[in-house]
Amino acid sequence: MTDQPLTDQPHWTLDPSVVHLNHGSFGAVPRTVQAAQRALREEMEANPDTWFRELPGRVGRARAAVGRFLRVPADRTALVPNASAGVSTVLAGLALPRGGEVLLTDHAYGAVAMGAARAAERAGARVRTLHIPLEATAGEIVAVFDGALSGATALVVVDQITSATARLFPVAEITRLAHAAGARVLVDGAHAPGMLADPVGLAGGADFWVGNLHKWCCAPRGTAALVARGPEAQSLWPLTDSWGFPHPFPRRFDEQGTGDHTAWLAAPRSLEFIDEAYGWDAARDRMTKLAEVAQGLLADALHADLTAVGGSEAPAMRLVPLPAGLATDHPTAQALQRRIAAGTGCETAITSWNGRGFLRLSAHLYNTVTDYAHLAERLPGVLTAASPPR
Repeated sequence: MTDQPLTDQPHWTLDPSVVHLNHGSFGAVPRTVQAAQRALREEMEANPDTWFRELPGRVGRARAAVGRFLRVPADRTALVPNASAGVSTVLAGLALPRGGEVLLTDHAYGAVAMGAARAAERAGARVRTLHIPLEATAGEIVAVFDGALSGATALVVVDQITSATARLFPVAEITRLAHAAGARVLVDGAHAPGMLADPVGLAGGADFWVGNLHKWCCAPRGTAALVARGPEAQSLWPLTDSWGFPHPFPRRFDEQGTGDHTAWLAAPRSLEFIDEAYGWDAARDRMTKLAEVAQGLLADALHADLTAVGGSEAPAMRLVPLPAGLATDHPTAQALQRRIAAGTGCETAITSWNGRGFLRLSAHLYNTVTDYAHLAERLPGVLTAASPPR
């Protein structure tokens, strides 16, 4: 069943000479959504005055559609370029107390961790990073947070689905504990929309949530949602001040000068397309099953021990440990990714976490078992050639 796409490949414009196995980084935009965005750009160029005059209202309708998909009200939902921009927006708007603490884990996305460190330094606060073992269960993850929260904790920044390690964190329970300790919670849900049916609901009342729509939702890149609840939503401002300044959140995000927001306006079409062509529940089920099969194929090919990456795995993202000595840091992981692309014809994600290298699998609707079998056949030889001498 997972060896055949549910619909014809002409829905996608990916290069057929390449096996695309890294959906989790940049996504893929369906043909119909590309056409919708092209038509919007042509409309913008035909009459820029009318376009920009009417743009705030159109952005408002697009974010309302995104809010419906995420199961949150439009008046809690703003559109931003990506999840990192959403995190930066929250960090810029919050008043961290001097001497206070921002709590992260060692699975945090690199750009988010750097942004938190910069925000804490500006405020005279500090960042504390918690170690979460790869094999930790949901209960064990919660216990780490429970033991770390204190009266000094002002903000908890936690991944819903981790990027480098493909973990699904129990953010609702973490949010409950943080709120009980008097801390606010920012959930980085970069990978969650589309992979999870109700990602904001699963965040359990977090103060802020951000998620990318260009990954599993297949919207044009440059489209993400920022959801905020409670009075502190009004502390959030676009990173660039523009004519939306006088409006309350989230309307102030709808009007930002001459930015090309055709990606935002086309995003609802991507949500409709996947529902029409596949059905969201069927799509999630297919992607999850395919990721599990792919992980088994690659683990067998590399003789990898999957007990080291058990625990709370994400539905459509899985890890396969690489041989020791490979991808021990970000630069070597990037170099190995390029080497694998050249040697196998496959685009993959190679990640590094705490000095260990991993193949990160992320399955989408255009992938098949045959794609992963192709990688499994060719990858061992490439890794043998890349392994450091003993």
